[in-house]
Amino acid sequence: MKIRSFLTALTILFTLSSIIVSATPLTSVNPVENSKTIKERISKMTTEQKDARVAEIKLRIQEIKSMDKSQLTSEQRKALRKELREMKKEAKQMGPTYVYISGAGLVIIILILILIL
Repeated sequence: MKIRSFLTALTILFTLSSIIVSATPLTSVNPVENSKTIKERISKMTTEQKDARVAEIKLRIQEIKSMDKSQLTSEQRKALRKELREMKKEAKQMGPTYVYISGAGLVIIILILILIL
């Protein structure tokens, strides 16, 4: 009987207690803010400026691919990876936006149209 009440008390204690774990990023740069600045910068560009920027990005990627990375330090490699990720985000923002409709969604839309008409 004592063991049962002890186990019940432990269960309630562990259930009601919680541990708050918070992790802070290593860098102070917030990725959400960074993506907002990219979006704002791209929205102010004309199509010619976008095409020129895409050409710059492609050229820089070719330069990075042709580099001899064996002599770079780990800090420099990390910087290159970060630069490539940022360029990828920027290029993705400049590209066209697609809307995908699943097969089930398409069937539901068709059925709703049939019911309405």
